[in-house]
Amino acid sequence: MTFIDKPYCDRLGTPFAYDLGIAGLLSPDAIANPPVYTRARAVVRFEDGPARQLVHRLKFHDRMELAEPMGAWMARAGEDILPDADFLVPVPLHRARLMWRQFNQAQALAVAIGHACGKKVEPILLHRVKRTAPQIGLTRAQRAENVQGAFALPEEAKPMVEGRRIVLVDDVLTTGATINAAARALLRAGAERVDVLVFARVVTAA
Repeated sequence: MTFIDKPYCDRLGTPFAYDLGIAGLLSPDAIANPPVYTRARAVVRFEDGPARQLVHRLKFHDRMELAEPMGAWMARAGEDILPDADFLVPVPLHRARLMWRQFNQAQALAVAIGHACGKKVEPILLHRVKRTAPQIGLTRAQRAENVQGAFALPEEAKPMVEGRRIVLVDDVLTTGATINAAARALLRAGAERVDVLVFARVVTAA
């Protein structure tokens, strides 16, 4: 696996090819296309090999025992965003997909991270209210359109979010469309800040 280590973009968490010795440096992509969330961190690059196999075994082959070590890695990768977090929120599945799959891999990872760093997990604050088509094969613009309005919070949950610092948890970050949509719903509900922690992320350039 290709682990993501410093130096990396402070906003996107994508690695730089060279260490310029400047703290808080942003990548060109973060400047040109700033995300809704504040900061993202990931353990590894999502590429062919062990990283992809781990994600797929957890997600599609019910290898739930993988969530604990993957979550421990994620807790270390997120050591600069987790201490200030009030709680963790896993990216939810639509109820139809959850019934078919029987579990949410993001929730399993969030629970493991919570065990590792002592943070509370709030798995039912954020709801996926729109059953979206699979994102595989879609362009960046199509992905963003696909998940537009996909997430919401019930009115009774909004007081729990107002003024809070939240870390969104998912397994993989690709274009960021899904994470942006989820973060936007939390921010609209009054969250002070939303950071992101994933196991793997797509990196298009070093």
